[in-house]
Amino acid sequence: MATIIDGKQISQKVKDEVKREVAAIVERGKRPPCLGVVLVGENPSSQIYVRNKVKDCGETGITSRSFVLPESTTETGLLTLIDELNKDKDLDGILVQMPLPKHIDERKVIEAISPKKDVDAFHPVNVGKIMTGSFIFAPCTPSGVMRLLDEYGIEIEGKNCVVVGRSNIVGKPMALLLLHRNGTVTVCHSKTKNIAEYTKNADILIVAVGKAGLVDGSMIKDGAVVVDVGMNRINGKFTGDCDFESCFEKASFITPVPGGVGPMTRAILLCNTLRAYKTNNK
Repeated sequence: MATIIDGKQISQKVKDEVKREVAAIVERGKRPPCLGVVLVGENPSSQIYVRNKVKDCGETGITSRSFVLPESTTETGLLTLIDELNKDKDLDGILVQMPLPKHIDERKVIEAISPKKDVDAFHPVNVGKIMTGSFIFAPCTPSGVMRLLDEYGIEIEGKNCVVVGRSNIVGKPMALLLLHRNGTVTVCHSKTKNIAEYTKNADILIVAVGKAGLVDGSMIKDGAVVVDVGMNRINGKFTGDCDFESCFEKASFITPVPGGVGPMTRAILLCNTLRAYKTNNK
């Protein structure tokens, strides 16, 4: 039976660390870090995410500024706002909540954000820095997973690490972060044949596909570390990509859904905002 990796507890620890550092900055007579959050349209899930991010900022002393734009906002209008935020010396991080309305090119928007203020780490410059290992900040979810592994003393070096999923947001950067820590990394995806052949060999298995029940206990080896990044709503309840009960019986460590990786994603956003502040105000 596995030890449950408590993302809520560790995320609170991270937020407490950020809060102490922000308080020290303010005590020195400096302004606190500032995060600008841009929301376009009325996607209910996005509205909830933005409210939570603003709430997290408030808890840690980070200033948040919300820019709520109507669904009808043009691509040019959004790019103009981003340009203004890039030039604002009192704003350290910019987060544009995805998804955007279909008439706006997300790639153009991501590339318009200054790499120095790109706290999501989606800009091609930051993606390239993650590849080379010279990054200031990495995407929030993979960074959160790494922090969880470290907090629970899970060794990465030399371990067989299998990442199921190849998204730009989680799968690809996750694989690179593990590689930088000397893990032996395999990436599986929707075109991989017989995924179980790979997952059964994983010392550390990270599943980030968005398909409920994709991995069950028969697909993991005894003592594996299972990190479930998936978040699926089934009959009004959230569930991950792994069948928790069957994996729990065989794993050494496992993240629950909810309460595992999710809280860490939000906490790392605060860390990235603080890092952007320190980098931009040297």
